[in-house]
Amino acid sequence: MAASTHTVTNQAPPLVGYDVFTSDRALAEAVERHLAPDLLEEAREDLALLGRASGSAQVREWGEQANAHPPRLRTHDRYGHRIDEVEFHPAWHRLLGRSVSAGLTHAWGRPGGHVRRAAGFLVASQAEAGHGCPVSMTHAAVPALRAEPELAAVWEPAALSHVYERELRPVAEKPGVLLGMAMTEKQGGSDVRTNTTEARPLAADGEYVLTGHKWFCSAPMSDAFLVLAQAPAGLTCFLVPRVLADGSRNAFAIQRLKDKLGNRSNASAEVEFDGTTWARRVGEEGRGLRTIMGMVAATRLDCVLGSAALMRQAVAQAVHHASYRSAFGGPLVEKPLMRNVLADLAVESEAATVLAMRLAAAYDAGTPEESALLRIAVPAAKYWVTKRCVPLVAEALECLGGNGYVEESGMPRLLRESPLNSVWEGSGNVQALDVVRALRTEPAALDALLREVGAARGADHRLDRAIRGVLVELADLEGVEARARRLTERIALVLQGALLVRWAPPEVADAFCAARLGGDGGAAFGTLPHTLDLRALVERARVDV
Repeated sequence: MAASTHTVTNQAPPLVGYDVFTSDRALAEAVERHLAPDLLEEAREDLALLGRASGSAQVREWGEQANAHPPRLRTHDRYGHRIDEVEFHPAWHRLLGRSVSAGLTHAWGRPGGHVRRAAGFLVASQAEAGHGCPVSMTHAAVPALRAEPELAAVWEPAALSHVYERELRPVAEKPGVLLGMAMTEKQGGSDVRTNTTEARPLAADGEYVLTGHKWFCSAPMSDAFLVLAQAPAGLTCFLVPRVLADGSRNAFAIQRLKDKLGNRSNASAEVEFDGTTWARRVGEEGRGLRTIMGMVAATRLDCVLGSAALMRQAVAQAVHHASYRSAFGGPLVEKPLMRNVLADLAVESEAATVLAMRLAAAYDAGTPEESALLRIAVPAAKYWVTKRCVPLVAEALECLGGNGYVEESGMPRLLRESPLNSVWEGSGNVQALDVVRALRTEPAALDALLREVGAARGADHRLDRAIRGVLVELADLEGVEARARRLTERIALVLQGALLVRWAPPEVADAFCAARLGGDGGAAFGTLPHTLDLRALVERARVDV
């Protein structure tokens, strides 16, 4: 066969060897906007270092390897002893070690910690999303641990550590730990009040033994888990360590690992507590939901960040491909209809990033007003951003044509990952109903929302009209449960619109308000008004390699 038939032309080079952080203009601007000036230089240096690693060929290869070789359950060692350990490919440990060392479990109590950590999480997740689960769980466990100060004094410093150590040992002997969570059970799922796992108190104050089965246990290779179980006074939160203080293994039987659609690098498990499983109470008996909700809220924000990361990576890949690929007489990126698709994707991605980072900044502020905003904005953002992730990634894949449907492109892995954040930590209905609950029971949350969107009123007539529409919806909460999704969507959209009008370049805010708030856009991506500055939108999303 003639060698000329194998000459490769008109193929886009791989998108590697770039700084994921600094090339993301929306993210870099958000960090500059939300961090105090005295923190900015160090944060930029740290995030650029992580960004260069996340965009490197080596780390991208680790991501491919970790997903090509999923975790494996080892219930027994060679001698027949029950060990219940999960084996991972070495690439997984490298990814996890890099993220922990970059401080992605260290936000609480650190100046600007949530903004820095959120930006890093968004960057690292673009290289590989699965290892973000134990990173997220460990970070989010801290507010729950603080409900029991003696427990927090032992576990919090190790959770905030920048050291990753994979071996299971007593917490006192480890420089850093990972924490997981086990809430849901077979019969209830999100309805955790129906949990049947039983907690029986021991003689020592705060100590219990557990009996039960958990249908989903996140990050089962972790050093300890926050678990919900029924104590004598009702549903209660517990800490279950894998290794006890004397070095012996706690009774923690991993029954199987879940075979998931995506998130293949990460382990999710079913676990059994056999009546001798030792646990330490966290918070008051009967107040388990209240105790663990701080963890749930933090992981929900990570769902928003994770989806924003997938969206940004998908858009970067699509714009990169279209910039190098020629068809029908010229570069794809110059074709008016393709430019419209790419611009529309870029606007959606930027809106997700700006909203996620604004919520991270609210955590750093820590004021009652910002906490009230989080109460309504986190479930609204979690609902909307995670739902927009799937169609965006699918459209970005289509921009690569048949190349995008091939595993080697990396796009199928993004697509398989894209529904995950909408399902985890409470699906869409749970989030929408949580928004309604906040509206009904916490007036400060609505006040905070109205202040936030009100800061942009008068700047765009389409945004103003959309805000008035939300106020009309809020005036009558009769029968609101059946329309909770519609209301939550509108709240998320006016939040995104208000933030973009205040902070994004005019062409981005104009496109968002026209298509998402003004009705001048279609149901599919690529339906922006042709009069917008589409070229500027695409150029803003482009990665320079």
